[in-house]
Amino acid sequence: MNRRMSVRACCAVAMTGLLLAGCGKQSPAPPATPVAAPAARSVAVPAAARSVGKVVATPAARTGTTAPAIPASVARPAPAASAPFAIQSLTLGDAIGADHRISQPGNRFSASDKTLYASVASTGSSSEVSLTATWRYLEGRGHLIREVSQSIATDGPAVTTFELHNPDLWPEGHYRVDIALDGKPAASQHFEIIKNP
Repeated sequence: MNRRMSVRACCAVAMTGLLLAGCGKQSPAPPATPVAAPAARSVAVPAAARSVGKVVATPAARTGTTAPAIPASVARPAPAASAPFAIQSLTLGDAIGADHRISQPGNRFSASDKTLYASVASTGSSSEVSLTATWRYLEGRGHLIREVSQSIATDGPAVTTFELHNPDLWPEGHYRVDIALDGKPAASQHFEIIKNP
């Protein structure tokens, strides 16, 4: 008899729960058993994920909606590639300005001009290049007057100036200055020395 009654009691409780659910009411909940909350887990993030531009997805809200997809990384434009170092022009003169550029370009100078300048304008960038200026007197055997080198590093347009100084009068005649970039010919300019007017 006890067994029949306990089965009937269980059926009655189940039926009551179904009827109440159909009406929109809830049956009284059995007392809650304390359950330990899961421990928070720490996840090691690889080094690459710590870099700037990395976005970590957040969990969806408890309302049942799904969080929008967040990209794993944000694309950044690549830096513009720097142009390689190149000589743009070679200019001669007997005076330079504060910017190392020739004040009055020319290719004919007076024998009494004490100092002559060769101004080399360049573009591009380089961590280190060598520019060499070779000055020659072309009369006779093409006598070497002077050769001088400069190592330069630049990150854009630049001007490099070479000077040739003579405390005496220059011999009349034809001259040439050659510019080499890392030992290879890059520019050349002829000029002339004339008598004092």
